[in-house]
Amino acid sequence: MTVLFLPEVENYLVELIEILYQKQYFGFYESAMDYVEDLIQDIKGSLPFQLRKKAPAHFDRYGKELYYVSYRKNHNTQWYVFFSIHNETYLVRYIANNHTCSQYL
Repeated sequence: MTVLFLPEVENYLVELIEILYQKQYFGFYESAMDYVEDLIQDIKGSLPFQLRKKAPAHFDRYGKELYYVSYRKNHNTQWYVFFSIHNETYLVRYIANNHTCSQYL
């Protein structure tokens, strides 16, 4: 089983490091980098084994027949990973958190 990320998702994750640091969610740039890297490793290591749910129609703009799982990274933030499955490959098409997308789930 392979987990891949669309280029748009990879770009978002790089931007997320900057956002987390600039908005002072983390006092050190390295801490923001570690947080995002930990999220990526969690996704790569466990996505195929998570209990997945069918994504609501609101998320069809990111692909058809999407599923999603959630990752709680701290007390305030839960990340939602939207993906499609092709044979044994899990393709991550969109990532958002509870602050931006939970109202649609």
